[in-house]
Amino acid sequence: RMIMDTLSNRHRYEPLQRGLRLGFEYLAAFDPATPDGRYAIDGEQVFALVQSYDTGPATERRFETHRWNIDIQYLVAGRERILHLPFAGLEVETPYDADVDAVFYHDPAASSSILLTAGDFAIFHPQDAHKGGCMAGGREAVRKVVIKVGVDS
Repeated sequence: RMIMDTLSNRHRYEPLQRGLRLGFEYLAAFDPATPDGRYAIDGEQVFALVQSYDTGPATERRFETHRWNIDIQYLVAGRERILHLPFAGLEVETPYDADVDAVFYHDPAASSSILLTAGDFAIFHPQDAHKGGCMAGGREAVRKVVIKVGVDS
């Protein structure tokens, strides 16, 4: 299930999996001046996607799941609301695409939401459908790092 916490508590989750530990080590040493892009941490097993964008209405975003990656979504700056729920029973909108390791879903009737602020992270496992980039009160510029951790790493 989804986990939300602050980076200062990463020590609680690092023992769960080697890939999580490597991802949290990267985040602990992250330089906010790092340009947007993809950065290898442990080859294709663990890598970082550094992103800058504006949040928007939830209706402009899509729920997704991943088969082979766990996401650590860490907010460097700004505020972002992320909707989430277990994927069981969701209606597929776009079938699985191995190139992006994602399935996209139609919106369900209801879901839960979390609010990430600078220093917060959320971990989404393959069974956790999630819809990020949603605004919390209004559009806002965010800086985010998504660590992709292979489920077998």
